[in-house]
Amino acid sequence: MRGEDGRMNIIVFIKQIPDTDKVRLDEHGNLLREGVESIINPVDKNAIEAGLRLRDEHGGKVTAVTMGPPQAAEVLNRALFMGCDDVVLLSDRAFGGADTLATGYTLAMAAKKLGGADLLIFGNRAADAETAQTGPIIAAFLGIPQVTLCGEVEIEDGWAVCERLLPDRTEKVRVKLPALITVCAEANEPR
Repeated sequence: MRGEDGRMNIIVFIKQIPDTDKVRLDEHGNLLREGVESIINPVDKNAIEAGLRLRDEHGGKVTAVTMGPPQAAEVLNRALFMGCDDVVLLSDRAFGGADTLATGYTLAMAAKKLGGADLLIFGNRAADAETAQTGPIIAAFLGIPQVTLCGEVEIEDGWAVCERLLPDRTEKVRVKLPALITVCAEANEPR
């Protein structure tokens, strides 16, 4: 929730993905990342930008969180470069090969441990898997409302007012904070 000073606490979840279509899989179907250059999931930059704009307007803090092998710290460095205030890397061999449910649970527990978030922000999908499941899974684990496919996001009196970008129309949705949103690439132009 908002701190005593009224400033926002925002957590943006980002993912490191392979920057090539020459990805190989091991015998268990897990990505072999060694020797493959990795980048930040492109729409996660839009999620960071959404968080930074809200922080700049309302004050507060933006923390970027990722889960992955130690080299996933590279995407956190990008998040710091873009302007995030803090970063968290969740890295353990036990997380290797996690599906979206296990990943969602792990990230939800990280959000709980960080505590006090007004808004959790995701890119609407990961370019390497295209499932669009992790954000909604986390909202379910935390028991908070969610709005997916967001473009513009504003904060008004403890509510997030989100423009949803649907294929044939836009919707305006209000959701009480704390909440989770997923943003689309069309939401903004990352810095």
